[in-house]
Amino acid sequence: MTELRGVGIGLGVAQGPVERMSEALPAPENTPSTQGGDVERARVREAITAVARGLEERGAQAGGAAQEVLEAQAMIAEDPTLQDEVDARINAGSTAEWAVHDAFAGFRATLEAVGGYLGERAADLDDIAQRVLAHLRGVSAPGVPDPGHPFVLVARDLAPADTALLNLDQVLALVTTDGGPTSHTAILAREKGIVAIVGAADAAGLATGETVIVDAAAGTVTTDPTADELERAAHRAAERASADSAPLTPGALADGTAIPLLANLGKPADAIDAVARGAEGVGLFRTEFLFLSSSQAPTVGEQREAYRELLAAFPGKKVVVRMLDAGADKPLAFLNDAHEENPALGLRGLRALRASEDILREQLTALAEADAETEADLWVMAPMVATVEETVYFTGLAREYGLKTAGVMVEVPASALLADRVLAHADFASIGTNDLTQYTMAADRLLGSVAGFQDPWHPAVLRLVREVGAAGARLGKPVGICGEAAADPLLAVVLVGLGATSLSMAPSALADVRATLLAHSLSDAQRIAEAALAADDATSARAAAQNAAAHKETHS
Repeated sequence: MTELRGVGIGLGVAQGPVERMSEALPAPENTPSTQGGDVERARVREAITAVARGLEERGAQAGGAAQEVLEAQAMIAEDPTLQDEVDARINAGSTAEWAVHDAFAGFRATLEAVGGYLGERAADLDDIAQRVLAHLRGVSAPGVPDPGHPFVLVARDLAPADTALLNLDQVLALVTTDGGPTSHTAILAREKGIVAIVGAADAAGLATGETVIVDAAAGTVTTDPTADELERAAHRAAERASADSAPLTPGALADGTAIPLLANLGKPADAIDAVARGAEGVGLFRTEFLFLSSSQAPTVGEQREAYRELLAAFPGKKVVVRMLDAGADKPLAFLNDAHEENPALGLRGLRALRASEDILREQLTALAEADAETEADLWVMAPMVATVEETVYFTGLAREYGLKTAGVMVEVPASALLADRVLAHADFASIGTNDLTQYTMAADRLLGSVAGFQDPWHPAVLRLVREVGAAGARLGKPVGICGEAAADPLLAVVLVGLGATSLSMAPSALADVRATLLAHSLSDAQRIAEAALAADDATSARAAAQNAAAHKETHS
């Protein structure tokens, strides 16, 4: 028996035989075309269009965060610059297959050299290129195996298109050698409720057919397990299944302290699942879905209908809507598509909206009109707020449109450190732990080479959360968490101990977080948080919190 370690997603446990992702298609040979440039160009256009539409269809079928990711991939596939590179090679006499292979490889190298968000998009190019090549060759694209029985999927990483539509009747668990807790794979696995461990480098040695136990709660993959270990794992899985079907209750600690559990949603249609899973409202509604697939901004009427549909699903409940968060990895031609050397530090979030204030005003108009037609408790917030002045600007503008509750996203260390002054003007703060970790650790949240730094358990990140929590407590202002950290059950307890008053997450994470909160009192949560804060790094902070949580009975 050997234990391989990685970062677990959720609390699930599963067991089964290993199946590995299929290998990539072999690279084509650089042989001259015998069909002529017009034919080769037409073949490429047809293949790229088919792949882009296929990605969009998968996104529409999957919904949620997966849809955003796959629509972005479709845009990359049809990038005009990339098409020009393909055409140049065809004009020089290459086949469509070689032109795609070579152009995508060149584009990939360019993006890797740029680094940052664009550097991480380089990995997406591999998946797109493989899909286009497969279409040109008339074969299936490499992807998830189908052995005809349930299995544990082991891969270096998964393309978003594969993760989005995993057959959960067959895929018992997912183990990747690469990636971190905020990678696309981790986010989509959490959203779909897949038992998963990411960043388990030693899993590269797992062989097809061998039986393993995947324990996300412990962050371990057990090879060659004993019969007793298999039985214990099966018993735990059955207990979790039973807990999932238990009556839904509002989020609360063991001492009765209410901690509302809210949902992160990407489009109005996601509300049905969130309500069914016991979401007490919406802590983050991403409005990007209305904008990302358009060449121009949606009209006020189009926006109003989408917002009205969302708000109508939550009568009397809190719904927090984030204003358009474009820029960085989500450039929009009508907002900000200018080249930036480091777009993560550029014109994004509220900065981009201020530069095109008409778009911000149209959003606020649509939200105010939808609010007047529905009975939800609408809160609005601005993304990427870094200064007190930006806070004053946005809250003043929101109130101009009659929106009664206006707050800010705390994603930048500057706004966390000045939280008392920010909250003097904002009605609430919502901490986006993904970006807060990125900017605190100077580690691009989408760049695999620095994934080890992108961990919200780091004590530096937790200290900033404590600053915001303390400021909220002093001023009587709510402080929510809407980043991926809230979906980690033990980290959720720590965040409450640091002063968070609500938690928002993918709906699939609600059951685990609800059950874990019920096992701890507020004093427990504060003590566990202090243990994590006293650590020197993310790994030891997580271990310290686990130890403190396990021994709570001796302190309560």
